Amino acid sequence: MGRELGLFDTDPLIGAGLPYWLPAGAAVRRALEEYVRDAERRAGYQHVYSPVLGKRELYELSGHWSHYRDEMYPPMEVGAEQLVLRPSLCPHHALIYRSRGRSYRELPLRLAELGGMFRSELSGVLGGLARVRAIQLNDAHIFATVDQVAREAAAALGMIRAAYAAMGVVPVRYRLSLPSEGGKYVAAPRLWERSTALLREVLDGAGVAYEAVAGEAAFYGPKIDVQVADAAGRESTLSTIQIDFYQPERFDLRYTGADGEQHRPVMIHRSIIGSLERAVAFLLERHGGALPSWLAPVQVMILPVTEAELAPAAALARRCLEPEVDLRAEICAPDRGSLGARIRAARHVPYQAVVGPAEAAAGHVALRLRDGRRLAPGPAEAALRAIRAAAASQRAQPG
Repeated sequence: MGRELGLFDTDPLIGAGLPYWLPAGAAVRRALEEYVRDAERRAGYQHVYSPVLGKRELYELSGHWSHYRDEMYPPMEVGAEQLVLRPSLCPHHALIYRSRGRSYRELPLRLAELGGMFRSELSGVLGGLARVRAIQLNDAHIFATVDQVAREAAAALGMIRAAYAAMGVVPVRYRLSLPSEGGKYVAAPRLWERSTALLREVLDGAGVAYEAVAGEAAFYGPKIDVQVADAAGRESTLSTIQIDFYQPERFDLRYTGADGEQHRPVMIHRSIIGSLERAVAFLLERHGGALPSWLAPVQVMILPVTEAELAPAAALARRCLEPEVDLRAEICAPDRGSLGARIRAARHVPYQAVVGPAEAAAGHVALRLRDGRRLAPGPAEAALRAIRAAAASQRAQPG
């Protein structure tokens, strides 16, 4: 569906599992990125950027090398060093935290990044945007005191639920993901018990039903997984919240408490929408290509009835670009078929603005909605304001 809509494509010269985003897909991705950054900024997160490479020693210290090596790309020899494409952002964020002394007054410290990471997936499991090798992850790490952990994790769950409401997504279940016997997990029973108890507190406090499942935990701790399902009923994880006592110990993370002593923070890993690739793949299927208006690659398709209306159609498209309107619009000109054919071709677009001779003369448009409704012709400016307000309202849906 993504290829049919012109959102992404692949090329064997780039490689399997490495899709590129076309302009329409880039518009959807950018809308999601802006939503996430805005939500995080309002919630007190600070945004950072970190390299997609790290020395092998970094991942040995974090535990990824011993527990996750099969999912990582092999090291690259660069002089006397071995560099690795990162499989996760958390080691970099731990080092950002550790870059200077921290006080209890700074906590909780919320660091967020839309960053690249890489998984060495086998060719047989790759597909479209849902399973890729280069991943753009909406990731964040909260460094908190033990007393702050439950409150911060609950706030992260609230952000996830708000994002799902805005995207028109209904989770099929919430999963408390726990370790299993014989798996590659950090051997620290006391830390696992504390983390699991805190996550149960968050889920119970939110009043959501959940299922505890063994074998789905991260190697360093348990997690809340928000599960979604495709049309065939296949489940996947879109969002996660993890409580981690392990990596703060590995990286010797500290803060100075009110008592003047050194204390260990807790690290909360959380992702609102997971990877952008998987999120877009799921949304395309969930909505049958008809994405919510704030996410649609084209929000307004302008349809001049004849060549004579091309100039007012172009003026309307330019108006959509102005900051106070800020709508993604395109013109579908008469040379692309009859009006009926163009309306059918634009069936996934939330709003179709028809400009005929009468509308052009009066500065009006006749709006057609994606659900088939037709609105009476009215002033173009009022129509654009209404479209913008509807998209903004949809984007701001509470969780």
